[in-house]
Amino acid sequence: MSTDHEAAFQRVRTFLLEHGATAEEVEAAAADDVLDLLVADRLLVPAEARYTRAQLAQMTGMSEDLAQRFWRALGFADVAEDEPAFTDLDLEAIVTFQAMVHLGVADVESGLQLARVIGSSLARIAEAEVAPAATGLPGLMGSTDSVEEADRFAQVASTSLPAMARLLEFVWRRHVQAATRRAMLLRARTKGQTLPVLVVGFADMVGFTVLSQQLSEAELAAVVTRFEEIAYDQVTALGGRVVKMIGDEAMFVTESAPAAGRIGLGLAEAYADDELLSDVRVAMAIGPVLAKDGDYFGPVVNLASRMVGIAHPGSVLVSDDLRVALLAEDIGSEVAFEALRPRRLKDLGWVQPWSIYRPGGEEADAERRAGRRWERLSEVIRDLEELRERGERLLSGGLEPAVEGLSARDPEGGDPEGA
Repeated sequence: MSTDHEAAFQRVRTFLLEHGATAEEVEAAAADDVLDLLVADRLLVPAEARYTRAQLAQMTGMSEDLAQRFWRALGFADVAEDEPAFTDLDLEAIVTFQAMVHLGVADVESGLQLARVIGSSLARIAEAEVAPAATGLPGLMGSTDSVEEADRFAQVASTSLPAMARLLEFVWRRHVQAATRRAMLLRARTKGQTLPVLVVGFADMVGFTVLSQQLSEAELAAVVTRFEEIAYDQVTALGGRVVKMIGDEAMFVTESAPAAGRIGLGLAEAYADDELLSDVRVAMAIGPVLAKDGDYFGPVVNLASRMVGIAHPGSVLVSDDLRVALLAEDIGSEVAFEALRPRRLKDLGWVQPWSIYRPGGEEADAERRAGRRWERLSEVIRDLEELRERGERLLSGGLEPAVEGLSARDPEGGDPEGA
C-alpha cells in the first residue's frame, strides 16, 4: 500500500469512527472493498438501523400493511420481516405521514399517491446526482479504488449534502408558488369548468433511432442533454412548462394560445439552427385536459401526440381548435397558416391539421422541412459504417471487392430515416 493510499485510508477510518462506525465495521468494509459504501451510508442516513417492521408499526400505531404500502410508495423495496432495517428517520417519516392524514391535509390514498410522486421524483434526482456526468467520476464513489473514493466523498459531503438539501427546498418552494398561481389563474379562467383548458404540445427529434445506434455512449449523452437543454430553454422562456422528457420527445403545456404558437415556432427554429441536433417535429392541440400529479391526460394529449407523428421535419402542426384560438388572439403578424389534407389518426378519426410558420419565412421553413442537415449527418454516418465494415473484411482476410462510390442512399434509393 502506497503512502498516499495509507494516508487516505487513515483519514477515512478516522472519519467513520467519528460518525459512529465501529472499528470492526471499518475493517470489514476495507476487507470487502466497500469503504465508499460505508461512508455513503453513514453520511446519507446518519441513524442506526434498529427497528423491524413490527416494531415500527407498534411504535407509530400504524398497521404493518399500511406502513409497507407507504414504504413502497416512496420507491423502496420490501425488507425481511425480522430484519432491523429501519431507523429513527424512518420512524419520523411515518409520524409525519400520519400527521398529514390526521390533520386532514390528505386522506390515506391521496397521501400514498403524493408519496409515489415524491419518491419517483427524488429517485430521478438521486440518480442524476450520482451519475458520472454529475460527479466527474466513473460513478458516485468513483473508480475501482474504494479507499480513494471514500476519502474524496467524505471530504466534500459535509458541504455538498447540506447545500443540495437547501437547493431542493428552494426549488420546491418556488415550484409550489408557481403551481399555486397557475391553479388560481386556471380557476378564474375556466369559471367552474371541471377540467382546465390547456395547449398541449410535443416536440419529437427526427431520426433519433438511427442516430442512437451509431453514436458512442458519450456522444449520445451529449445529444440527449442538448435536446433537453433547448426544450427547457425555449418552453420556459415563453411561459410554458416542460411536463416530461420521453427519450427523444418533449411534452409541454401552456395556458396561452399565443405563447403556444411562439413556443412551437421557437422550438423548430432552435433545433434547426443547432449544429449538434437534427430537426424536430412539433405538434400542438388545445382543449380540456385531466391534470394529475404533474402530468396531463385526455383526448387533447392524444391528439397532439398523434399529430407529431405525421409532421414533416422542421414543421409545426396545430389542431383546428388551436388555429381558431390563435386567430382569435390576433397574432397574424407572427403566425401564418397552411391547411394540410385531413388525416385519419388512430383512435381519433379524421382531423384537420394546420401547419404554422412565420409570415415571410416560407423559404427558410421549406429548407428546414427538407431536413438537409440531417441528410448530411446521415450520409456521414452511413459512410463511416460502410468503411468500418470494409476494414473488418480486410482484417479478417476476406478478399471481397472494394466498395466504390459510397452513397448515403440505401440500395432501393430511400432516404435516411426522418428525411
